[in-house]
Amino acid sequence: MPTHQQIVVNGVRLHYVEAGDPQGPLVVLLHGFPEFWRSWEGQIGPLARAGFRVVVPDLRGYNLSEKPPGVDAYRVGTLQEDVAALIRALGYEQARVVGHDWGGIVAWALAIRQPSVVERLVILNAPHPARARQVARRPAQWRRSWYIFFFQLPWLPERFLHRFGAWALHGTNPNAYTDEDRRLYREAWDQPGAATGMINYYRALRRSQRVRRESAPGGQMRVPTLVIWGQRDVALLPEHADGLERWVPDLRVVRLPRASHWVMRDEPVRVNNLLTEFLSASPEELRRPLPGFALRSSAG
Repeated sequence: MPTHQQIVVNGVRLHYVEAGDPQGPLVVLLHGFPEFWRSWEGQIGPLARAGFRVVVPDLRGYNLSEKPPGVDAYRVGTLQEDVAALIRALGYEQARVVGHDWGGIVAWALAIRQPSVVERLVILNAPHPARARQVARRPAQWRRSWYIFFFQLPWLPERFLHRFGAWALHGTNPNAYTDEDRRLYREAWDQPGAATGMINYYRALRRSQRVRRESAPGGQMRVPTLVIWGQRDVALLPEHADGLERWVPDLRVVRLPRASHWVMRDEPVRVNNLLTEFLSASPEELRRPLPGFALRSSAG
């Protein structure tokens, strides 16, 4: 049964959910926008039963975690240091880090800047920073990224999130999000300061001239990495999952053609099997293709 905990790391108080073997290998699951720890509800149990210690924080600004004021508090360099400090505070030198959407952006940054902290990396529908710069030049991606520009406005995006945020939570699986899920998400968004904290991720990303260099100096990394990509993502082009070998030589890519941006909600069984297999594989097994996905890329 998951338990709820709080911890102060990197000068901020984080709420997190924990399950599994307290002595097992640490797996940290990082949610995206506009979610919170519940994003990973379907993965916590299977990973805990596989023998892992599973820790799922609310990122700063979200739900029950602290919401420091100001845009600068949400720069990528600060966010990735939150995760590194959390791993150390839990008594580990390394963790297996899984990130979706903004959690994936933070996970990429952590693996690039502090690779010794990340034993293995799994990314679900989150752009690698160097590849994102290439894809961002395409008009098709500009059209999909309209909301980033909208989020730069004062106060109006917060109003929009409170009133219409649930519209974003729909996948290709009709059971991806229930009415109860949406009710709990609204409760999380209604926490004092949460809407501004969440949207400040985008404001910090857009306004800082140095954020890309800070999150990805060169973008090179050698952490064993699995990318799971829902091909029906309405916000990110499928091309984000192409050509990553340039920066990530130890790479596996699985494309799920029927899944949306909310890939772990659309295809939880497939995603859980991939996570468990990759995160449980021995170093020797990682040197050869694992059942279920190819060494370089695979359609799901």
